[in-house]
Amino acid sequence: MRQVFAMLVAVGLAAGSVAAQQAGSTGSYQVPRLPDGHPDLQGVWSNNGITPMTRPTQWKDKGQYLTPAEVEELKQILAKFVDQGGDAIFGNVVQLALNAKDTGKFNQTSYDPTTGNYNQFWMADREIDNRTSLIVDPPDGQYPPLTAEAQARRALGRRQVVVEGSESGPRGPADGPEDRPLSERCISYGVPRVQANYNSYYQIVQAPETVTIYQEMIHDARTVNMSRAPHLPASVRQLHGDPRGWWEGDTLVVESTNFVNGFQGSTPDVKITERFTRVEPDHLNWQVTVDDPKTWTKPWTFMIRLKKTDEQIYEYACHEGNHSMVGILAGARADEAREAAAAKKTAATKAAATKTAPKK
Repeated sequence: MRQVFAMLVAVGLAAGSVAAQQAGSTGSYQVPRLPDGHPDLQGVWSNNGITPMTRPTQWKDKGQYLTPAEVEELKQILAKFVDQGGDAIFGNVVQLALNAKDTGKFNQTSYDPTTGNYNQFWMADREIDNRTSLIVDPPDGQYPPLTAEAQARRALGRRQVVVEGSESGPRGPADGPEDRPLSERCISYGVPRVQANYNSYYQIVQAPETVTIYQEMIHDARTVNMSRAPHLPASVRQLHGDPRGWWEGDTLVVESTNFVNGFQGSTPDVKITERFTRVEPDHLNWQVTVDDPKTWTKPWTFMIRLKKTDEQIYEYACHEGNHSMVGILAGARADEAREAAAAKKTAATKAAATKTAPKK
């Protein structure tokens, strides 16, 4: 049975209001303040929008915002095609909807069609606004071009980021548990975690000298030093980077360096600058600028609208990787045995052919 995304009850925002909020303007809204005078950003915030990181191909000639009619059309397409009992949609649901508009077919197939995946019922309720992409700079809503170094690195399969979805262990993809992605081993999804699927909730706790940003996915907590102390020496690397924070007016700025891995395919030398601005009682603009000259030809910026919620942050009791690790490693050994047997058979066939070949 096809059901409507819960997000379809959300009201598409007026383009003008989103534009003002994206610029960081609070208009007539008076931000609540803590006893130290700084804006109160505390509480639990959700990231359940469907706006894609990059602008879909069908919208390449559009600006940053859809018209109300286009928002309504998108809702109708999703209402028609999305099957709550079908595979969970972890990818770009907007691109799937636009492709369905063109072809009449909605490809709601798991990224793992062999074993299947969660179904859509388990995904968080989604929301829609009128933005065409999360990326606001470059203005075309796309990543900047890769540097020659990054192109060569990716051609070799060396993305360097082992936090999520990669198999870049130094020896092989499954020689041991350490070669598997950190997310698969329930260690970390990396920070900042920007994907909206499930467990996409954050809690902010403020103190005079620190701000803690806690993400529900694999319970990663970042404690941001607000004392204006310098970053750690470049030789000291941390999984979640070395965050340093300060206030620019009513905006909390968090600058992170010294990563072990990276972000979105960057090198570990990436600098990530986040800006948190409360623009409404129920919305927090989270703007992120990514700067890595070794990977992209220029910095790029995206913005996520976090929504205030009364929901609680729950323990992310991740265990699937722990239970399946035996199977993953056993499967790798079975593949290796099969490949070795095939190589031995090929070598024996060649040897036999050489032995029986007529002498010239």
